[in-house]
Amino acid sequence: MVIQELGRAIRNARNTRGLTQAQLAAAAGLSLNTINRLENGLFPDLGVKKAQAILEKLDMELTINSVELKAKKPDFVGMASTTAGVSFKKQLTPDELKHALLAGKVTPGKEAHFIVLLEEAPRSLLKGLVEQVGSWVKPGKVEKNLKKIAKQVGLSEETGAWHKKTA
Repeated sequence: MVIQELGRAIRNARNTRGLTQAQLAAAAGLSLNTINRLENGLFPDLGVKKAQAILEKLDMELTINSVELKAKKPDFVGMASTTAGVSFKKQLTPDELKHALLAGKVTPGKEAHFIVLLEEAPRSLLKGLVEQVGSWVKPGKVEKNLKKIAKQVGLSEETGAWHKKTA
């Protein structure tokens, strides 16, 4: 489980219980900012004690499953970051790509990487990337942020075919 999946599970459980982020934060002894960033997939790391405090207030628990039993899903984030950086000395890391897609902001100095990704990546890769990262947040957020990123790097829906790849 990645931190973004945990954030989505927490958001769903909180909403089901009718709690606000502020109420959950107070009950778990954490800041509102921590809960907000976690639910939006923007929290880089969360300690086990903090995770347990949140999950406890939502009547949830963290379980560990053997990875070997699951069918391995394609890592679209990894493939997309490799595709974006193939022509460059400095790579676009998977974490930089995830953060950009979740925040809607291009990683400084990596604008060209996003142009390559949007213009040259196969449709199946972009679609899988949007689905993978989109599964961690509210529906439509990643698509909206991808449009923001395209605009930031000078690509528009009218001048490029990138937007058809994610539909």
